[in-house]
Amino acid sequence: MKRVGYAWLILLLVFAVNFPACGGKEPQVEEVEPVEEVPPPPPIEEEEMEEPPVEEVTPEPMVLKDVFFDFDKYNIKEEYKEVLIHNAGELMERDDVHIMIEGHCDERGTNEYNLALGEKRAKAARDFLTAYGVDPAKVSIISYGEEKPFAMGHDEEAWAKNRRAHFVEK
Repeated sequence: MKRVGYAWLILLLVFAVNFPACGGKEPQVEEVEPVEEVPPPPPIEEEEMEEPPVEEVTPEPMVLKDVFFDFDKYNIKEEYKEVLIHNAGELMERDDVHIMIEGHCDERGTNEYNLALGEKRAKAARDFLTAYGVDPAKVSIISYGEEKPFAMGHDEEAWAKNRRAHFVEK
């Protein structure tokens, strides 16, 4: 029986050599074709574009027109409402502009009376502008009374030119 034992042992060795121990197939490895390495694209060169020169735009100067008053009056006359509407339009187009409205009088009357009347004239012009939509913070007033006449003279023609609300850009 020793022979049978050796025979089994030899058979077992032959079997073990010819067949793998796990009983499975050899793993198959898929062949993968090598990928060619693609070089990165060249950097995009930015064209040097000349920017057009920036023109500094100087805003057109505002044209604010004066309004004139009757003797001893501070109400806005009908003929000057269009002037004030024009002035309001100019002011509302420009956020950066502030104005001073100067109230003026002719030489008749006392200094105190003319200062008070000049202030009423400047306020009347300001009130019209703000009622039309102008920001009140953009408008200040001052009265010069008879101190700064526009026209020199001692007659109705000169006096009529001096009874005014004058608009000055600050």
